[in-house]
Amino acid sequence: MAFLKFKIRQKRVHDGVVAVADGCINGRSNVLDNFVAIRFSWEEIQVLTMNRSSSRMIGYGGFSSVYLANFLDSSLGAVKVQCGSERLNQVYKQELKILLTVSHPNIVKLKGYCDERDEGVLVFDYMCNGTLDENLRGRGKKNSMSLSWKRRMVIAFQLALAIEYLHEKCSLQIVHGDIKASNVLLDENFNCKLCDFGSAKMGFRSMVLPPPSSSSMNHNRLNHNRMIVGSQGYLDPHYLKTGLASKKQDIYSFGVILLELITGTEAFCAKNRKNLTTIADPMIRDPLKVKDMVDSRFDNDHTFSLEEAKVMASVSAKCLGQSPSIRLSASEIVTTMKDQVPSISYIFEKSTTIAKE
Repeated sequence: MAFLKFKIRQKRVHDGVVAVADGCINGRSNVLDNFVAIRFSWEEIQVLTMNRSSSRMIGYGGFSSVYLANFLDSSLGAVKVQCGSERLNQVYKQELKILLTVSHPNIVKLKGYCDERDEGVLVFDYMCNGTLDENLRGRGKKNSMSLSWKRRMVIAFQLALAIEYLHEKCSLQIVHGDIKASNVLLDENFNCKLCDFGSAKMGFRSMVLPPPSSSSMNHNRLNHNRMIVGSQGYLDPHYLKTGLASKKQDIYSFGVILLELITGTEAFCAKNRKNLTTIADPMIRDPLKVKDMVDSRFDNDHTFSLEEAKVMASVSAKCLGQSPSIRLSASEIVTTMKDQVPSISYIFEKSTTIAKE
């Protein structure tokens, strides 16, 4: 990755918010489409998050917490603070490297970062409509029926474009590694913004074997000690079996998200301990059964198309094949949706970031 001298926006701290003003200093980053990542100080991060106050926390995961931040220009940000450890610091550096490299309207935009301490910090634009998962489950800020069939198809298409960009259009191709509904953020117009690159791998064209841990080397049990990353319900069975990360791992996860969009059912049902791929198997195998499995909330949705649902069920089936070699590529998914899903035809001549109808 090339590091260049670049124009960075200087910052000043005042009354719990951070202002940004133009200035020129020496720094290191990538410049893509006039994009500049701000390097914040730890003091500024503390101000932005009110010393990481629980009142500012808007999300958390196994190894990080997310805080709401506001700037003097009235814009909002999301500050992701990662726990400090040697392994997590390597994960943070990899994620930061990737985020400084990518630039796509359907991938979350990095606003800045702080790497002064063991706790890695990433600052993003705030996505006011939460995640796709929250909206499909009725936990979004607005009623989940705001995600009409047409809107769901636009989100699916935008996600496919983001994956196509990562897999085929980056100079160093990227496998995301943890595509799931909770990693698809929705902006004020319910446009898709793919996030969380902590599991991503960059710089290979097809497959890569993860490096063995020291313990696996000591015990000479490489096949049994690989660290598998991903989320239940979305994990590619081939990846689980072999530990080989590939683009088709992302394609499998995308196929699961398509099933979620069609059925409204979550990827893994904790109650009966079943994956959606198992529950929806009859629909995947027989187009005539799609009608019986679509989200009941489409009953009053005038944008719903059963024929499109059948097309998307077929696309999902082609993403979920047991052998990665027979799965669709991201570009094939994009082409199929363009050709066979009329709901999204109106956006082809426009930006992929579109206003909600």
